[in-house]
Amino acid sequence: MSQNRNQDDASIGGGGTTGRTTGGAGIGATDAGTTRDTGLTTTANDAVGSATATAQGIATQAKEQAQQVGQKVADAATQAKDFVSDKFKDLQNTDYRQVAEDARDYARQKPGQALLISAAAGFLIGILLRSGGSNRR
Repeated sequence: MSQNRNQDDASIGGGGTTGRTTGGAGIGATDAGTTRDTGLTTTANDAVGSATATAQGIATQAKEQAQQVGQKVADAATQAKDFVSDKFKDLQNTDYRQVAEDARDYARQKPGQALLISAAAGFLIGILLRSGGSNRR
């Protein structure tokens, strides 16, 4: 019986050794999985960080371009305001009798061109009035 016990102990011990080996392999596999998961997490975090940096760079460039365009628009608006102000002053200082007299003189010197200019002006006015009337329908 003691001999059977030693065999049982040996088989238990053998089983224990096998259990430890399996347990050890299991731990190693778990550690490898954790390392792989950590590596994936690090890679994902790096990708997110890179994408964020790229997005911030693009946003900064877009902001700078928008500021440049805004400045150009502001400059153009200032120039347009100055031009309109000058033309308005010119119109205020214009003697309409003199303009009418200049038009008569031009028509006497070049009647064909004056007739064509008048026809073109009438045509444009007709188009403008017709398009304004179609919006009422």
